[in-house]
Amino acid sequence: MTGLLAPLAARYASWLDLPAADTAVVETDPAEVRAMPVILRMEKASPPARTPLLEAAATAALAVCLDERCAPGGPWHEPMRDWLAGHIRKVSRRARGAHWDAVQQLPGITTDVDGAQVRALLPGRVTGVPKEVSRLQVSGTDLPADEPGPAPDDRPLLLLNPDVPMTAGKAAAQVGHATMLLAAVLGDAERERWRDGGFRCAVRTATPAQWAELAPGDPAETWRDRGVIAVRDAGFTEIAPGTITVLATRRGL
Repeated sequence: MTGLLAPLAARYASWLDLPAADTAVVETDPAEVRAMPVILRMEKASPPARTPLLEAAATAALAVCLDERCAPGGPWHEPMRDWLAGHIRKVSRRARGAHWDAVQQLPGITTDVDGAQVRALLPGRVTGVPKEVSRLQVSGTDLPADEPGPAPDDRPLLLLNPDVPMTAGKAAAQVGHATMLLAAVLGDAERERWRDGGFRCAVRTATPAQWAELAPGDPAETWRDRGVIAVRDAGFTEIAPGTITVLATRRGL
């Protein structure tokens, strides 16, 4: 099942030495574009805290990819395989009330972190999403900054770029990319330890000093010399293509 992520690991290796401008993804026929819907539960009366929501999104996205139903012969195998063969696009949407309840019936996995809930759905063509998803808003997914405290050291740490403002919806997609890329390059033993821990991770905004130490500007150096995954954005929304949005470390594994 982890072999499904092999193409992702290969593409990551090919991206490392590319200049930022060359990492932009060329738009294809909309009918062929596939994406993973990431549904953020954002109740009006009791919105979640930003950091737990991002941690839930990061865990949920990976949990779907490595679910046993994605194994060859499983009911999720073909949709997941076809998505991973191309760009791992994700689209974050917000839901509340009955709309949140409705998406629980669609194929996917819901993760709860300290009361913040996210459901990552099985990827599919963006032109054919179920009505339960298409009626959900993409906008309005921002949340105020919070103060989560020190990150636990028993799980991978995902660091957001301190110089790149992102809405919670955008950041949710980026940390989902980060956990997938990290899982793709881990060894089997590390990956299984992560699975045993429920794919938990910590998300924090890096300090300028942390970012300068771990990401000197060259994603290849970041990986080869430091073993840190650098997520480079494709430039579809909010930020310029090639921007490093998240660093993922394997600590705790």
